[in-house]
Amino acid sequence: MIYRFADCALDVRRHELSRAGAPVHVEPQVFQLLQSLVQRPEELVSKDCLVEEVWNGLAVSDATINARVSAARKAVGDDGARQEILRTVPRLGFMLAVPVTVIGAAPDNQSVPLPPGGEVRYAVSSDGAGIAWTSDGEGPAMVRIGHWLSHVELDRSSEIWGPLIERLSARHRLIRYDARGTGLSQRDAEIGPLALAVDDLAAVIDASGVDRAVLVASSQAVPVALAFAARHPERVKKLALHGGYALGRVLRDPSAGEMAEETALTMIRSGWGRHGDVLMAAFSRIFAPDATEAQIAGLIDMQRATASPETAVMIREAVDRYDVRDLLPKVTAPVLLMHAEGDAVHPMSQSQYLAAHLPDARLRVLPGKNHIALPQTPAWAQMIEAIEGFLAEEPG
Repeated sequence: MIYRFADCALDVRRHELSRAGAPVHVEPQVFQLLQSLVQRPEELVSKDCLVEEVWNGLAVSDATINARVSAARKAVGDDGARQEILRTVPRLGFMLAVPVTVIGAAPDNQSVPLPPGGEVRYAVSSDGAGIAWTSDGEGPAMVRIGHWLSHVELDRSSEIWGPLIERLSARHRLIRYDARGTGLSQRDAEIGPLALAVDDLAAVIDASGVDRAVLVASSQAVPVALAFAARHPERVKKLALHGGYALGRVLRDPSAGEMAEETALTMIRSGWGRHGDVLMAAFSRIFAPDATEAQIAGLIDMQRATASPETAVMIREAVDRYDVRDLLPKVTAPVLLMHAEGDAVHPMSQSQYLAAHLPDARLRVLPGKNHIALPQTPAWAQMIEAIEGFLAEEPG
């Protein structure tokens, strides 16, 4: 569905804003604020309504709301003095002051439903940060740990993540969440050390009412899964881990072909979420060299929807310093490790190290160079086969 107003277009399906035909980058909360207003053109929208729809009912200050409104004005070519498009009604709320044309509306002006799945809920972490989570399917509990390119709603329709969610939730209650600072989780939450990410996982598991679960994790989420399993061994049945590491990029000796931290940060600062940026296209190809053009576009769309460039940099700096080597002997649950042999983001030697130092672990080497498992590749089918076989095994 596309909402046209003034010289702007808000494309809800693609999560894009354009003005005079040119794309305009906006933070996800600013996009959601605009969406709330364009759905009620020339009507007063109260602050309470915006807090419920944009911040999911979390307590936010007037200063935070006003900052997002100011950013929305700038994005649509308005300002606080003119207020020709986005008008403030003192002490009452805000109004989109121009007519809106809706393209692609459902019959009888009904809203287009979200993809099938559970409602988005919130867990409160140890420092008070709100962590967005949801669940799909029924059966034994499985938790997919959040990473920096996940979004609990958009993942379902993703060409890359959607097939994985569908497969994992076919036989399990799949609990998913957005890492702090990303997706629908609290965007201004502190990006901190590994222990804080473990607290987030614990908060989601507590909120879901699950006693014990299988943990599924990829990349930077792997150290989080291992640290949680070391801290709470009684709450973990098994771990299925893909493309992970024991020692972050900054702390380990560089491997041949591995991307250096400063290179990654430069690419993020230059073009995070920007289509047509040469560095960002190269960055995405490092993670998924065999991706189609549509999948690369989807990854770049996901960047824009899940985190700001500043947050992405802070997350990258934090996860590049994770170190779980001393925790590995405390992980008593069975572990399946999977790693692409040519992974240029985290070398396979990291999973080999994990396999050698975990008490009960096995390693499945996957063909190819893709750090992100792509559904059209043989490695994806082998990964799914390995996970399903591992989970079907009876405890020894």
